[in-house]
Formats: sequence, structure tokens, C-alpha cells
Amino acid sequence: MDNNIQFSQAGQQQQTGAVSKTFLSSVFSWMATALGISGIIAYLFGTDASLLSYLVSDTGMTGLGYFVLFAPIGLVIVMSWARERLSFTAMTGLFLVYAVMMGMSLSFIFIIYSMGSIASVFAISAGMFGVMAVLGYTTNTDLTKLGTLLMMALIGIIIASVVNAFMHSSQMSYIISFISVIVFTGLTAYDVQKLKNMGAQVEYGTESTAKLAILGALTLYLDFINLFLALLRMFGSRD
Repeated sequence: MDNNIQFSQAGQQQQTGAVSKTFLSSVFSWMATALGISGIIAYLFGTDASLLSYLVSDTGMTGLGYFVLFAPIGLVIVMSWARERLSFTAMTGLFLVYAVMMGMSLSFIFIIYSMGSIASVFAISAGMFGVMAVLGYTTNTDLTKLGTLLMMALIGIIIASVVNAFMHSSQMSYIISFISVIVFTGLTAYDVQKLKNMGAQVEYGTESTAKLAILGALTLYLDFINLFLALLRMFGSRD
């Protein structure tokens, strides 16, 4: 009898692990898709003066330029708060539109930094993200408390960034970037662990789970992009 119970529990654990892996695979696939779209759009707009002119003119930022800077924030809010009311098709569409707008927004880095430094910092960011993602997936340590502290630090970063937007302090900017690297490196491990645990509890194959995978991809996408931008501000070579 006991052996049958043990076999049953082992079978359930294997099935749960398989569902979790499948869920995470979907999350990372969506994340990679979004990063690919953003990267292509950023490169096209950042290296083509005719396309870039839609975002920046001789007199400064255009209306479209301001729109692509701030619209992604609205899309994140909509996808997060209205997930239950949106269909999977609508979630997918919003996520892809978000990736395009983020790509247009990221095209500004090609005006500021050299192509070589962008490529090298991107590679470093990918390596750091990959290491922390593996750590978050494999560790048996509960990272919930760490995640809470990191979220508090993130709020502090946002407040400090708003203040520095008026102060224009290069020293404070460097400090904010340095702390951001630590925060988003840690959040990567925390979010991967959270998504792994979430994947073990969902019912795979449902529309709700598919939408949850897109939200998970959005979370990891933001972790990576913010890590990349923080490193670029610290180590990027300006043209």
C-alpha cells in the first residue's frame, strides 16, 4: 500500500515538473520573440536616418518619439490589470505591439553609444541574465524575502531617477545605474523561481495559462532590458 502511495506521489511530482518546464519554455520563447522584435526595430530605426526622423527632428523629440517612450508603460498596465478580461489573441497582440514600441524607444541608444559597446554590453547582459536565470531555476533557497527587498529597492531607484531628472547629476546617475544592476540581476533569479513555482500550479493548455506565460515573458523581458540599459549607462562608449 505504502509503495503504491510513493509511486503515485512520484508520478505526480514528475508530471508537475514536466508542466513547470513546459510553462517556463513557453515563457522564455515569448521573451526571446519580444527581444528579437525589439532588437530588429531598434537597429532599423537607430541606423536609418529617415526612420529615426519620425522620432527625432532638428528641433527635438517628435510627438511619435514621446509616444513610444511613454506608451509601453500604459501597455504594461493594461496587460497586467486586464489579463482576465483580455483574450489570448488580444494579449498576444498587445505584447507584440509593446515589443515594437520598445524597439523604437531603444533606437535612441544608437545615437548616444557606439555600435561596438552596445553589442558588447548586450553580450555581457545576456550572460549575467542567463547565469541568474539558471540560479533561480535550480536553487532550493526560497527567494521570496529577497524579492521583497529588491522590489523596495526598485521603488527607491524610480524615486531617485525622477529626482535626478531635475538635478542632472552624473554621479547620482552612476550610483542609480550601479544599484539597478544589482537589483535587476537579483530580480532575474527571483522572477524565474516565481515563474517555476507558478508553472507547477497551472493547468497547461488553457487560455489562462497561455496568457500567464505572456505576462511572465513580459516580466523577464523588463528584467533583461533594465539590466542591459543600466550596464550600458555604466560601461557604454559614447560616440
